[in-house]
Amino acid sequence: MPASRALPLDRMLTWRMHLLHKLTDLDSQRLYPQEVGLSLGDGRCLSAIGSFEPLSVNRLAELANLNKAQASRSAQSLADLGLVTKAGSPADGRGVELRLTPEGRKAWRRTMDFIEERNRQIFGCLSRDEQRLLGELFDRLIAHAGH
Repeated sequence: MPASRALPLDRMLTWRMHLLHKLTDLDSQRLYPQEVGLSLGDGRCLSAIGSFEPLSVNRLAELANLNKAQASRSAQSLADLGLVTKAGSPADGRGVELRLTPEGRKAWRRTMDFIEERNRQIFGCLSRDEQRLLGELFDRLIAHAGH
């Protein structure tokens, strides 16, 4: 028989973070195609490329929280749509640099507007001070987890 816990499983912070992630992702998966015209994964990659370009596929995978194969497929999908260019990397002869095209920049702006609206919907039940505090707490947690 397991030892008693101070908190039931559904009150554990990691459990609730995962639940919130799942709930918001399910809604985002449904909304991204109709609002942005891209899948959730491609939209996340486009937002990362536009925010941090130029990016290698490895860095895209890291920023979009994908494995390298997923990031590579998404980069190719975005390139096929004419939203991203793939050029040889001057730093790595085997690698590529991903950058937005002019059409990609327009799609990136729509995507960022959508992300901002999703954040308002998800966190709108919190006051501005609570949102600021939550942001600071997440920064601390991310820094601690990445030590």
